Amino acid sequence: MPAKHQNTSTKSQINSNKQNPMFKQYDLEERTFCFAKNVTLYVRQLTKNVSTLEHGKQVIRASGSVGANYIEANEALSKKDL
Repeated sequence: MPAKHQNTSTKSQINSNKQNPMFKQYDLEERTFCFAKNVTLYVRQLTKNVSTLEHGKQVIRASGSVGANYIEANEALSKKDL
């Protein structure tokens, strides 16, 4: 029963945020894209050496996979696809 109460308060917080004109709502797909773009820009600013080149590539791939996984999950036809 407490979980149900907690869920209700979360829903009311979401509704109050939507009603607040100062609250800027972002689409999660857009937010993950911006995250990947910002990570790429950050990695480009790092000093260039063997370590940062390899780790930078990995961080860029990982940041992009967040959005890719989100899109894939949204396009799943059923729960079994997930």
